[in-house]
Formats: sequence, structure tokens, C-alpha cells
Amino acid sequence: MYKNKIILTMLFLFISINTIAQMPKVDWEAIQKENARDHALMMKMLGISEIRPGPSGDPKAPNAANSDESKATSYTTLPDPLLFNDGTKVTTPGEWEKRKKELFELFDREVYGRMPVNIPPVKWEIVEEKANTVEGIPVIERELKGHVDNSSYPSITVDIQMKLTTPVNAKNIPVVIEFGWIGPMFFNMPDSPKPTWQEQLLKKGWGYAILVPTSIQDDSGAGLTKGIIGLVNKGNVRKPDDWGALRAWAWGAGRAIDYFATIDEVDETRVVIEGLSRYGKAALVSMAYEPRIAIGFIGSSGAGGAKILRRNFGEQVENLAASGEYHWFAPNFIKYAGPLTANDLPVDAHELVALCAPRAIFISAGSATEEGTWVDAKGMFLSGVHASPVYELLGRNGLETDQFPPEKTSLIKGDIAFRQHEGGHTVIPNWPYFIEFAERYFSGKR
Repeated sequence: MYKNKIILTMLFLFISINTIAQMPKVDWEAIQKENARDHALMMKMLGISEIRPGPSGDPKAPNAANSDESKATSYTTLPDPLLFNDGTKVTTPGEWEKRKKELFELFDREVYGRMPVNIPPVKWEIVEEKANTVEGIPVIERELKGHVDNSSYPSITVDIQMKLTTPVNAKNIPVVIEFGWIGPMFFNMPDSPKPTWQEQLLKKGWGYAILVPTSIQDDSGAGLTKGIIGLVNKGNVRKPDDWGALRAWAWGAGRAIDYFATIDEVDETRVVIEGLSRYGKAALVSMAYEPRIAIGFIGSSGAGGAKILRRNFGEQVENLAASGEYHWFAPNFIKYAGPLTANDLPVDAHELVALCAPRAIFISAGSATEEGTWVDAKGMFLSGVHASPVYELLGRNGLETDQFPPEKTSLIKGDIAFRQHEGGHTVIPNWPYFIEFAERYFSGKR
């Protein structure tokens, strides 16, 4: 058995290395230079001469990010999602609908950017469809391309990549969209925990789709004049409140749901969005902005995702606003790393979670020992706590407790769920608990 595992692993690595070798070579130095150039241009546009450096993710570095909970809460208050901008209290679901518009405006202008009104349509094409088996389960795999109409600016082409897998003879089933990759090097390793998340979903009669974010918008500042952002801007640089990559990826998730609505296999009213790390951020942004998503599975999203940005713990706004990650956000967000601070933000992450209400959301984190403290598990938990009053106003249930639980505690009874698993930077150990959570919403048919 051990010898077979070694052989499988070597075969896996051989396939991966050959796949990488066949890929176009990437000039990372040129990309970094272009990132820095565009970042400097955005700072000049905002009238900013310098920003504060962010802490290091290396716990041994002299400027290591804080991991001491006693130093984490330098702020005294958080913005209240149930207070209008004029200070009036939100007391009814109808008033919450009005308050949502205020919150979306603040997130659009200051954090994630505005989605343009003139985005061209997408036409989906089936590139290949074939019968296959996944862990012995018969499935239909459908490789898809979403061609974005580029007639307004032909020099930029955007083809969204997605792969949909459903059980044979599926009809009106729930589907999980994972922000991820398609290709041999990203298959499950031979020693991946079994059953795989794909097998767990298929055994429930559900399907899954892998949506490739970088086919929608490059994950770099150098790519901002390409992809869907570049296409809409006709190759020009962004304005201060233009959308960043997170909103662009969320827009792509909406186009996937557009496709699901055209086929019989999928019930487009029972769609999950799932992602890890930066794609966990994108999954949460998608959940907040795309009302057709039924449930969010938000993996280790950290700062810019579910973590309270005001907390001095782990990754900070200064890291997000630097030249390596600023492209995820609107250019306006850079100013909160200088001259403004996170405490000057008119919104925080708990209000992004609140914008998902009343739909179900599962916030996932890894062990502080295995994953580290960079993503700030408690900061993500607190977003669920402070979003709970909005869920309760709408007749739903928030988190079960406001006390941060021990690792491996499953808080899945409310419509906001939280679990910090025993593993590292992954969602794999939380899949069974997420499926148990999601089942009660998907148990019936459309």
C-alpha cells in the first residue's frame, strides 16, 4: 500500500511538472514592476505620498503581526449595521432594505469598488461534455467557456472558464461553486483525506462547479488593464471608486448562475459559493452582492473578507493596501493605509456578513497552531457575532454564542455558522460539518 502511494504521488508530480512546463512562462519581475507602477499611479491620483508598511506574516520577523489577543482590540466601537448614516435606528425589515443601500454604497465607494453598469453580456459554450466517474460515482462532466462580448473593445478577450460536474441523470440539484483551478496539477493528491469533498457532495446527489477567477480577472495590479475590468475600461487605468478583482470575481459567480438557470440539471435557487483564502474573500463578496446565492462557505478569508479590519491581529489594512494586494479593492481603499487608518473606515467586515442576511453562511477557519494567526479566526468569528442582530431582525438566527469557542466546536445551529477545524490553511476538515449545515436548507426540492 505504502509503495503504491509513493508511485501515485510520483505520477502526480510528473503530470504536474509536465503541465507547468507546457504553460506560458510568466515574467514575475515585470508583473511586480507593473504592480508598483500602477499602485504609485493610484496613490498619486489620491494625493497620497506614502503609506504605512504592513506587518510581516513571519512570526519571527522584527515587525511580525500581532498575535497577542490582549493587544488586539485598540478600537472601542464598531460601526452599527442597524444605524442609518444619520444615526436613526433600523427597527423593521423594511427599514433594513433601505439601510442595505447605504451599506452597499459605502462598500462600493471605499472598499470593493463599484461594478459598472455597462458590463457586456456573456455567452456560454460547452467546450466538452463527457461521462466519467468520480470515486466510483457515475457523473457528467461539462467543460464550459463564457465568452464576454468584446465588440466594444476587441483588443481584450475574456473567456470565463468553468467545469460543472453532476451525477448522471441529475435534475434540479443543488450545486457548489468553488473558486479554484482546473488542471492535472490541482487534482486531489493521492493521500488526500477520503472521502473527498467532491465525493461527499455527489453522494448527497449534489453537484459542483469549479469557476476559475483568473479567467475573469487577473490576480495582479498588472492585469487591471486586462480581464473584465480592462475590457469595460477599454484598457484605461481605474478611477478611485472602480471595482477591484474581488468584485470582478463575484460578478463572474453571477454569470455562472445565469448559466445554471438555462439547464435542467441544476436548481439555480440552491447554489453555494465556496472559496479559500483570497477566494474566501471573493466568496463572501459574492454572497453579499449576488442575492441568488443561497449559502456561503467562507474559508479562512481573513482581512478583506470576514475578519474585523479594526482588530490589531494578523493581517492588517496596510498589507491589503500595498502593491501586492491593492488590486483586490477599489483604489480608494489605499488611503486607509495612509493618511487614514482602519478605524476611519465607515464600514467593517461584520456589515459585509450582515449584507448576506437572511441567507445562510458558514465561516470556516483553521487551527491557530497549524494555519497560524494571520487570518485571525477570532476576528472572523466576531463578524458573525456582530452581524447576528441583523439576522434576528429578519426573523432568522445568528451565531449560537458570542463567546469564542475552542477548536473543533461546531456552531451550526444558527443561520450564521462558525467552526475552527484542527487543520491548516484549508477547508477540507470542515466539509462534513458544512454539508450537515447546508442539508437543512437543501433538503426539499424547488
